[in-house]
Amino acid sequence: MKFIKIPFLLLWRIWFYMLMTITILIMVPFMLILTAKESYYPVFWKMVRLWSFTLIYGIGFCLKITKDKNIEENKSYMFCPNHSSLMDPFVMVALSKNPIVFIGKKELVKIPIFGFFYKRVVIMVDRSCPKSRKRVFRKAKEKLRNGVSMGIFPEGLVPTENIPLAPFKNGAFSLAIEFQIPVVPQVYYDCKRLFSWDFFKGGPGVFRIHQKNFIETKKLTLADVDQLKKQTFDLIYQDLINDKKYMKDTNRPNNEQKFKSPL
Repeated sequence: MKFIKIPFLLLWRIWFYMLMTITILIMVPFMLILTAKESYYPVFWKMVRLWSFTLIYGIGFCLKITKDKNIEENKSYMFCPNHSSLMDPFVMVALSKNPIVFIGKKELVKIPIFGFFYKRVVIMVDRSCPKSRKRVFRKAKEKLRNGVSMGIFPEGLVPTENIPLAPFKNGAFSLAIEFQIPVVPQVYYDCKRLFSWDFFKGGPGVFRIHQKNFIETKKLTLADVDQLKKQTFDLIYQDLINDKKYMKDTNRPNNEQKFKSPL
Protein backbone atom coordinates (compact mmCIF):
# COMPACT_ATOMS: atom_id res chain seq x y z
CA MET A 1 0.00 0.00 0.00
CA LYS A 2 2.88 2.36 0.86
CA PHE A 3 4.45 1.94 -2.59
CA ILE A 4 1.14 2.69 -4.29
CA LYS A 5 0.99 6.03 -2.43
CA ILE A 6 4.51 7.15 -3.40
CA PRO A 7 3.68 8.49 -6.93
CA PHE A 8 0.74 10.47 -5.50
CA LEU A 9 2.91 11.87 -2.69
CA LEU A 10 5.54 12.98 -5.20
CA LEU A 11 2.92 14.67 -7.39
CA TRP A 12 1.50 16.36 -4.29
CA ARG A 13 4.95 17.64 -3.33
CA ILE A 14 5.57 18.87 -6.86
CA TRP A 15 2.26 20.75 -6.69
CA PHE A 16 3.38 22.45 -3.48
CA TYR A 17 6.59 23.76 -5.06
CA MET A 18 4.72 24.79 -8.19
CA LEU A 19 2.18 26.69 -6.10
CA MET A 20 4.95 28.34 -4.09
CA THR A 21 6.85 29.36 -7.24
CA ILE A 22 3.77 30.67 -9.05
CA THR A 23 2.58 32.74 -6.09
CA ILE A 24 6.05 34.20 -5.49
CA LEU A 25 6.29 35.25 -9.13
CA ILE A 26 2.86 36.89 -8.91
CA MET A 27 3.88 38.76 -5.77
CA VAL A 28 7.27 39.99 -7.04
CA PRO A 29 6.05 43.44 -8.24
CA PHE A 30 4.22 44.03 -4.95
CA MET A 31 7.17 42.83 -2.89
CA LEU A 32 9.54 45.18 -4.68
CA ILE A 33 7.39 48.08 -3.48
CA LEU A 34 6.42 46.81 -0.03
CA THR A 35 9.97 45.87 1.01
CA ALA A 36 11.40 49.22 -0.08
CA LYS A 37 10.47 51.06 3.14
CA GLU A 38 10.18 50.02 6.76
CA SER A 39 6.82 51.80 7.04
CA TYR A 40 5.32 49.48 4.42
CA TYR A 41 5.98 46.37 6.51
CA PRO A 42 2.44 46.06 8.01
CA VAL A 43 0.98 45.95 4.49
CA PHE A 44 3.69 43.53 3.40
CA TRP A 45 2.75 41.34 6.37
CA LYS A 46 -0.88 41.15 5.24
CA MET A 47 0.27 39.94 1.84
CA VAL A 48 2.57 37.34 3.40
CA ARG A 49 -0.31 36.09 5.58
CA LEU A 50 -2.51 35.73 2.51
CA TRP A 51 0.33 33.83 0.81
CA SER A 52 0.70 31.53 3.83
CA PHE A 53 -3.03 30.72 3.90
CA THR A 54 -2.90 30.08 0.13
CA LEU A 55 -0.06 27.57 0.54
CA ILE A 56 -1.57 25.86 3.60
CA TYR A 57 -5.07 25.44 2.20
CA GLY A 58 -3.91 25.13 -1.42
CA ILE A 59 -2.21 21.82 -0.76
CA GLY A 60 -5.00 20.35 1.33
CA PHE A 61 -4.35 21.40 4.90
CA CYS A 62 -6.56 23.24 7.37
CA LEU A 63 -5.83 24.73 10.78
CA LYS A 64 -7.38 23.75 14.10
CA ILE A 65 -6.20 26.27 16.65
CA THR A 66 -6.54 26.17 20.44
CA LYS A 67 -5.57 29.39 22.21
CA ASP A 68 -5.14 29.69 25.96
CA LYS A 69 -4.71 33.41 25.42
CA ASN A 70 -5.10 35.80 22.49
CA ILE A 71 -2.45 38.26 21.37
CA GLU A 72 -3.21 41.98 21.54
CA GLU A 73 -2.91 44.29 18.56
CA ASN A 74 0.08 46.64 18.39
CA LYS A 75 1.97 44.73 21.07
CA SER A 76 5.27 42.89 20.67
CA TYR A 77 5.71 39.19 21.46
CA MET A 78 8.34 36.51 21.10
CA PHE A 79 6.75 33.54 19.30
CA CYS A 80 8.50 30.24 20.05
CA PRO A 81 7.14 27.10 18.33
CA ASN A 82 8.69 23.66 17.91
CA HIS A 83 10.27 23.11 14.48
CA SER A 84 9.98 19.97 12.38
CA SER A 85 8.61 20.90 8.95
CA LEU A 86 8.91 23.32 6.07
CA MET A 87 5.30 24.31 6.84
CA ASP A 88 6.13 25.64 10.32
CA PRO A 89 6.98 29.24 9.26
CA PHE A 90 3.80 29.46 7.17
CA VAL A 91 1.72 28.28 10.13
CA MET A 92 3.34 30.85 12.41
CA VAL A 93 2.61 33.63 9.91
CA ALA A 94 -1.01 32.50 9.49
CA LEU A 95 -1.57 32.57 13.27
CA SER A 96 -0.58 36.20 13.85
CA LYS A 97 -2.29 39.36 12.63
CA ASN A 98 0.52 41.27 14.32
CA PRO A 99 3.55 41.68 12.02
CA ILE A 100 6.38 39.30 12.90
CA VAL A 101 10.04 39.62 11.97
CA PHE A 102 11.92 36.35 11.70
CA ILE A 103 15.51 35.69 12.59
CA GLY A 104 16.84 33.33 9.95
CA LYS A 105 19.96 31.69 8.55
CA LYS A 106 22.02 33.72 6.09
CA GLU A 107 22.37 30.68 3.78
CA LEU A 108 18.81 31.17 2.47
CA VAL A 109 19.90 34.38 0.74
CA LYS A 110 21.35 32.18 -2.02
CA ILE A 111 17.89 31.02 -3.19
CA PRO A 112 16.95 32.75 -6.48
CA ILE A 113 14.22 35.44 -6.16
CA PHE A 114 13.27 34.27 -2.64
CA GLY A 115 16.72 35.20 -1.32
CA PHE A 116 16.49 38.75 -2.66
CA PHE A 117 13.36 39.50 -0.59
CA TYR A 118 14.46 37.30 2.31
CA LYS A 119 17.43 39.53 3.07
CA ARG A 120 15.20 42.63 2.97
CA VAL A 121 12.69 41.47 5.59
CA VAL A 122 14.47 38.86 7.75
CA ILE A 123 17.14 39.57 10.36
CA MET A 124 19.90 37.25 9.23
CA VAL A 125 22.28 35.58 11.64
CA ASP A 126 25.54 33.74 11.19
CA ARG A 127 25.64 31.61 14.34
CA SER A 128 29.40 31.11 14.02
CA CYS A 129 30.08 34.85 14.16
CA PRO A 130 29.80 36.82 17.45
CA LYS A 131 29.54 40.11 15.51
CA SER A 132 26.52 38.72 13.65
CA ARG A 133 24.77 37.95 16.93
CA LYS A 134 25.38 41.53 18.13
CA ARG A 135 23.89 42.80 14.87
CA VAL A 136 20.76 40.69 15.52
CA PHE A 137 20.23 42.43 18.86
CA ARG A 138 20.65 45.85 17.28
CA LYS A 139 18.28 45.14 14.38
CA ALA A 140 15.75 43.47 16.68
CA LYS A 141 15.70 46.52 18.92
CA GLU A 142 14.88 48.74 15.93
CA LYS A 143 11.98 46.48 14.90
CA LEU A 144 10.52 46.04 18.37
CA ARG A 145 10.27 49.79 18.88
CA ASN A 146 7.57 49.77 16.21
CA GLY A 147 5.38 47.17 17.92
CA VAL A 148 6.58 44.35 15.68
CA SER A 149 6.83 40.85 17.17
CA MET A 150 9.61 38.32 16.65
CA GLY A 151 9.47 34.69 15.61
CA ILE A 152 12.27 32.27 16.49
CA PHE A 153 12.34 28.47 16.43
CA PRO A 154 14.33 28.04 19.64
CA GLU A 155 15.63 24.57 18.73
CA GLY A 156 17.84 26.33 16.20
CA LEU A 157 17.66 23.35 13.87
CA VAL A 158 15.32 20.67 12.60
CA PRO A 159 15.99 17.56 14.73
CA THR A 160 15.81 14.02 13.40
CA GLU A 161 12.23 12.80 13.43
CA ASN A 162 12.74 10.38 16.33
CA ILE A 163 13.38 13.33 18.69
CA PRO A 164 10.21 14.91 20.15
CA LEU A 165 11.89 18.26 20.84
CA ALA A 166 15.54 19.30 20.55
CA PRO A 167 17.25 21.37 23.29
CA PHE A 168 16.58 25.11 23.06
CA LYS A 169 19.19 27.76 22.40
CA ASN A 170 19.37 30.99 24.39
CA GLY A 171 18.77 33.59 21.67
CA ALA A 172 14.98 33.91 21.77
CA PHE A 173 14.91 34.12 25.55
CA SER A 174 17.75 36.62 25.83
CA LEU A 175 15.90 38.88 23.37
CA ALA A 176 12.58 38.45 25.18
CA ILE A 177 14.14 39.48 28.49
CA GLU A 178 16.20 42.26 26.93
CA PHE A 179 13.06 43.88 25.48
CA GLN A 180 10.66 42.75 28.23
CA ILE A 181 8.21 41.09 25.81
CA PRO A 182 6.11 37.99 26.58
CA VAL A 183 7.18 34.60 25.26
CA VAL A 184 4.39 32.81 23.37
CA PRO A 185 4.96 29.02 23.34
CA GLN A 186 3.22 27.39 20.36
CA VAL A 187 2.87 23.64 19.86
CA TYR A 188 2.66 22.28 16.30
CA TYR A 189 1.51 18.66 16.54
CA ASP A 190 1.02 17.62 12.93
CA CYS A 191 3.41 19.46 10.60
CA LYS A 192 6.07 16.75 10.90
CA ARG A 193 3.57 13.93 10.48
CA LEU A 194 1.75 15.43 7.50
CA PHE A 195 4.49 17.41 5.72
CA SER A 196 7.75 15.82 6.75
CA TRP A 197 11.18 16.50 5.31
CA ASP A 198 10.81 12.90 4.11
CA PHE A 199 9.13 13.11 0.69
CA PHE A 200 7.71 9.61 1.07
CA LYS A 201 5.38 10.26 3.98
CA GLY A 202 2.57 12.62 4.86
CA GLY A 203 -0.49 13.90 3.05
CA PRO A 204 -3.32 16.44 3.35
CA GLY A 205 -4.98 16.80 6.75
CA VAL A 206 -5.48 19.01 9.81
CA PHE A 207 -2.70 20.98 11.48
CA ARG A 208 -3.51 21.15 15.19
CA ILE A 209 -1.91 24.07 17.01
CA HIS A 210 -1.95 24.92 20.70
CA GLN A 211 -1.01 28.46 21.67
CA LYS A 212 -0.09 28.24 25.34
CA ASN A 213 -0.44 30.91 28.01
CA PHE A 214 2.18 33.59 27.60
CA ILE A 215 5.23 33.73 29.83
CA GLU A 216 5.81 37.26 31.06
CA THR A 217 9.38 38.55 31.20
CA LYS A 218 8.85 41.73 33.18
CA LYS A 219 11.19 41.91 36.15
CA LEU A 220 13.35 39.13 34.68
CA THR A 221 17.04 39.75 34.02
CA LEU A 222 19.54 38.00 31.76
CA ALA A 223 20.42 35.84 34.75
CA ASP A 224 16.98 34.23 34.30
CA VAL A 225 17.53 33.10 30.69
CA ASP A 226 18.03 29.44 31.60
CA GLN A 227 14.93 29.41 33.78
CA LEU A 228 12.81 31.03 31.04
CA LYS A 229 14.21 28.64 28.43
CA LYS A 230 13.46 25.60 30.60
CA GLN A 231 9.93 26.80 31.38
CA THR A 232 9.16 27.25 27.67
CA PHE A 233 10.76 23.94 26.73
CA ASP A 234 8.80 22.04 29.39
CA LEU A 235 5.46 23.51 28.30
CA ILE A 236 5.97 22.49 24.67
CA TYR A 237 7.62 19.14 25.45
CA GLN A 238 4.84 17.97 27.76
CA ASP A 239 2.20 18.76 25.14
CA LEU A 240 4.11 16.87 22.46
CA ILE A 241 4.88 13.71 24.42
CA ASN A 242 1.27 13.48 25.61
CA ASP A 243 -0.11 13.63 22.07
CA LYS A 244 -0.66 10.09 20.75
CA LYS A 245 -0.50 10.98 17.06
CA TYR A 246 2.69 12.97 17.46
CA MET A 247 4.45 10.29 19.48
CA LYS A 248 3.29 7.44 17.22
CA ASP A 249 4.96 9.24 14.32
CA THR A 250 8.03 10.12 16.40
CA ASN A 251 8.49 6.50 17.53
CA ARG A 252 7.96 4.85 14.16
CA PRO A 253 10.74 2.43 13.04
CA ASN A 254 13.81 3.59 11.08
CA ASN A 255 13.17 7.18 12.02
CA GLU A 256 16.74 8.38 12.65
CA GLN A 257 17.61 9.72 9.19
CA LYS A 258 18.36 13.41 8.96
CA PHE A 259 16.31 15.35 6.44
CA LYS A 260 17.12 18.89 5.38
CA SER A 261 14.91 21.50 3.85
CA PRO A 262 15.05 21.42 0.04
CA LEU A 263 15.49 25.20 0.33
